[in-house]
Amino acid sequence: MLLEGKFSVVQMNTNRRLRFNQPSRLPSSGESGIENERVLVLVFESISWDIHTLCTIASLSRRFCAIARRILWRRLCVNRAPGMVAALSGSDPSGRIDGGWHALAKLMFFCGGGESNRYFNLSQPSPGHFACESRFSKTSGRFFLPKNCRRDLLYMSDPCEHHAVGGDEHLGVFRGVFREFMRSKTRECLVRRQAALEEKVRCPYCGGRVWSMTAARLIPKSAARRLGSREGGLEFFVCVNGHLHGTCWLIPLSSEEEDSGEEDDNSDGSVI
Repeated sequence: MLLEGKFSVVQMNTNRRLRFNQPSRLPSSGESGIENERVLVLVFESISWDIHTLCTIASLSRRFCAIARRILWRRLCVNRAPGMVAALSGSDPSGRIDGGWHALAKLMFFCGGGESNRYFNLSQPSPGHFACESRFSKTSGRFFLPKNCRRDLLYMSDPCEHHAVGGDEHLGVFRGVFREFMRSKTRECLVRRQAALEEKVRCPYCGGRVWSMTAARLIPKSAARRLGSREGGLEFFVCVNGHLHGTCWLIPLSSEEEDSGEEDDNSDGSVI
């Protein structure tokens, strides 16, 4: 009986070791990752690529964050602004893009707010926020390019109106993105003029270093007209990855000016 008891214990321990050493019945890590990615894509397709849900999923773990960076942010951008993404990335929207797809997604959906800098003074910072709706247009982008840089492709948003403390003017916050900024005439001008990168300002979308376009003297007068601002009442920055962000003072329009204003053609842009 004693031997039988010992044998039973040995057999039990052996079975346990076998169970622990047996390969898992689950797919391999690579296969399970692919299956998880497919499931996530289907889930987000069913909820129309909701940006808030994607942000939540990406913050759950490193694995989900990696899947979002590799697949989900790109699919979000393609789904919500296919024409704009095709123009920015070329014929293959699955390829790489300057700054990463997560930065482009943030730029599409997030207004970075505004704060004081050496060329633009605010009595207090204006916080960033998710934008309910944004319109990006390459026609608008041309107004922000100097004459010798008009061949560059720049998508610009309409200004997001923020309430500023004091004064009659409202704060306008705007953002944009270049196609292939490394090859652009705008970057060539910055380099040729030996424009210095800012020490205290960073891109709110990719974290890259930025040039002040006021310091580089590359803000055309047409930019103020497009924004509805006064000359000298705006500042914007362009980062090394081609993301643009800026602030301006919006001049209040009279009721007659508002009624007589013509709506912009949106055939070259994307509403997100």
